[in-house]
Amino acid sequence: MHQKRVLSGVQPTGCLHIGNWLGAIRNWVELQEEHETFVCVVDLHAITTPHDPKTLAKETNSTAALYLACGMNPEKSSIFIQSQIPAHSELCWILNCLTPLNWMERMIQFKEKSIKQGDNVSIGLLDYPVLMAADILLYDADLVPVGEDQKQHLELARDIAQQRINARFSTKENNILKVPKPLIIKEGAKVMSLTDGTNKMSKSDSNEFSRIALLDPPDLITKKIKRAKTDSEIGLEFNNPKRPEASNLLSIYSILSGKAPQIVSEECADMGWGKFKPLLSEVLVSALEPIQIKYKELIQDQTELDKILEKGRLRADEISRKTLNRVKESIGFLNRDY
Repeated sequence: MHQKRVLSGVQPTGCLHIGNWLGAIRNWVELQEEHETFVCVVDLHAITTPHDPKTLAKETNSTAALYLACGMNPEKSSIFIQSQIPAHSELCWILNCLTPLNWMERMIQFKEKSIKQGDNVSIGLLDYPVLMAADILLYDADLVPVGEDQKQHLELARDIAQQRINARFSTKENNILKVPKPLIIKEGAKVMSLTDGTNKMSKSDSNEFSRIALLDPPDLITKKIKRAKTDSEIGLEFNNPKRPEASNLLSIYSILSGKAPQIVSEECADMGWGKFKPLLSEVLVSALEPIQIKYKELIQDQTELDKILEKGRLRADEISRKTLNRVKESIGFLNRDY
């Protein structure tokens, strides 16, 4: 039976945190068992906002190692670096020339981030959803795992494929681009900040204590949980809009302990924060320990890591070139197979 193809990735700037793991990578690990899986380190996206060129390559390498440490299997998945596949940038330019500007101006994340950057906002920040569309469409992805905050970007990719490429340039027999479907992961899809339970946990938050990084040592994890924002009520509960921090920390505990939310609700119904926080810290330290051990092994064996990334690059390059050539030929470029 033909396996459905899945594509996803995260930016390498900053250390991956438990939100990246529980909301994305952990789900990719499960998907690779029954899907043809492509995961990339999206370093081209990383430069749409100010970044440190001295650390980008190191962070890119580290992110790839963390993918593997979290359970991505190079025998079942193609793991690669986005900027090492030229077709991403080339297809992005083609799609730029076919995508209406007003489609981009309505993107919610651009509006939010451009307010923060002011006059320094780059064209890349406006345009990165088109690059994301190129990422997805290059691999004829059937499914794209997305959180609610990325759903609008996937809809853009679908609109570009359907309305700007297939409708205008396809033949009656064959569409040029496959139109992907969203795969919404509900459990753990949105881990919130430790300092504000109404905001998503983020690598870009200037407050290091707002997140638990996957490589945080046990003492720092304990310190961050100890300082996590809470309230004065005794007893923890889910889904109380007046207690977002309680719901967030309980959700993390439920997922990492493997206990159902109902069991956790009963266990913590009369528990104070002073008792719960050490419990959560212990679960976090225990869950991250095998990831950290595997990461250290990988990062100390750069030859093996390079071999894995080269294997992924070759596979990604092969498929992306075919799609790119198909698009180029359909829109009228003098094309050649290479």
